[in-house]
Amino acid sequence: MLYKSLEFKNIVGQKVKIIEIPVLEKNNRYHFMIQVRLQVFISTIYNKPEQKNCYSFYDYLKRKMKWSDFIDLFSIQEFSSNA
Repeated sequence: MLYKSLEFKNIVGQKVKIIEIPVLEKNNRYHFMIQVRLQVFISTIYNKPEQKNCYSFYDYLKRKMKWSDFIDLFSIQEFSSNA
């Protein structure tokens, strides 16, 4: 599975980084759910300034998703050669 990261400044101007965001195809059944969860996660971080400046979306999904869906999402086959 491929992952991406996202950097932005929150409401007080602090630089924040979100890592381990899974990249899914449009026809994947988890695509919409991941997009919505990511929007909620970003808005929560944007409006709440904290000392932490790096967040893991993987850990967030682990807490928020049903365990069976989480395992199914992250058990997607990896590429044989990441070229």
